[in-house]
Amino acid sequence: MTTTQTPKPAPVMADYERMMSMVTGFWVSQVIRAAAVFNIAAHVADGRTTAEEIAKAESADLDALRRLLRSWASLGLLSSEDGVHFASTSLLATLHPDTPHSLHHLALSQAAPGHWQPWGRFPDAVRTGATQGPAAYGSEVWDYLVNNPDEAHYFTRSLANITAMTNAEVARQIGGAGLTVDVGGADGSLIRELLRNHPTMRGVVLDRPDVVPAALAAAKADGLADRFDVVGGDFFQEVPAADLYLLRYIIHDWNDEQAVRILANCRRSLNEGGRVTVVELLVGPIGTPGLAPVMDANMLVMTGGRERDLAEYDALFTQAGLRRTRVAEAGNMVVIEAVTA
Repeated sequence: MTTTQTPKPAPVMADYERMMSMVTGFWVSQVIRAAAVFNIAAHVADGRTTAEEIAKAESADLDALRRLLRSWASLGLLSSEDGVHFASTSLLATLHPDTPHSLHHLALSQAAPGHWQPWGRFPDAVRTGATQGPAAYGSEVWDYLVNNPDEAHYFTRSLANITAMTNAEVARQIGGAGLTVDVGGADGSLIRELLRNHPTMRGVVLDRPDVVPAALAAAKADGLADRFDVVGGDFFQEVPAADLYLLRYIIHDWNDEQAVRILANCRRSLNEGGRVTVVELLVGPIGTPGLAPVMDANMLVMTGGRERDLAEYDALFTQAGLRRTRVAEAGNMVVIEAVTA
């Protein structure tokens, strides 16, 4: 008996071009990182618009800088009418360190060694299911960041960068509470947004001892120090008592057992009538476009965590003694609230 084989779809030129852009995507990552390293957005904004001026200011090779200006222009970061003087575009403005919602520090951190080297071993992560920091540089990424403070600074600032655009909407969806603890809150950008909106709220950031000074400095700069505190600690051990726990971009960093431990610690210390709020990307049906499936690959190679769908979050809540009560969209993220079961 013969079988009829389904003919394979023939690729068209558009497919080749799209795949070419995917295969060479890491070239673009490093070219963009260079734009951040050499402060191109700031230089052009300050009137240094030629290769000679920028190369001199950055002590960079003139020929290499000229070639990069051409690359940045081809990517839409710059424009030029004469090939000598360059102007910024709205796309380059996202890399200016002083622009609201800047992605400057994200560009610096994601293509730096702490992330770049493990990603170079991505097939090994797929074969073994294990993170690749230990193989790449001898430790998990969190320990690497402790020992590399410059990259840790970029990474902490990058978290604030990528969440800044949704802070207002996330805070609106969460609402007010009495004592609120931002678990793993880095510089506390979300809890500071809540404090600005709710004058009677008190806030605490719990994070690694090397991270919390940034949160305290940010709260002082915002005039919130009288209602704000920081705690250097380990959320796997315990969390301070609270009426509301914030966990934004935290649960996705950990496997199910570790995620349950964090949530159970929150449940154990939760004040009566309190709630736990998880803010994450949400995985949709297969084939749904968006950041979550690609971020899931990042979790695989970098942290051992994962992006989850709603049913998987419900399972974590149940194991931790919690019960989901609400889900709300906030930009490309979701706010999931739970209370004591």
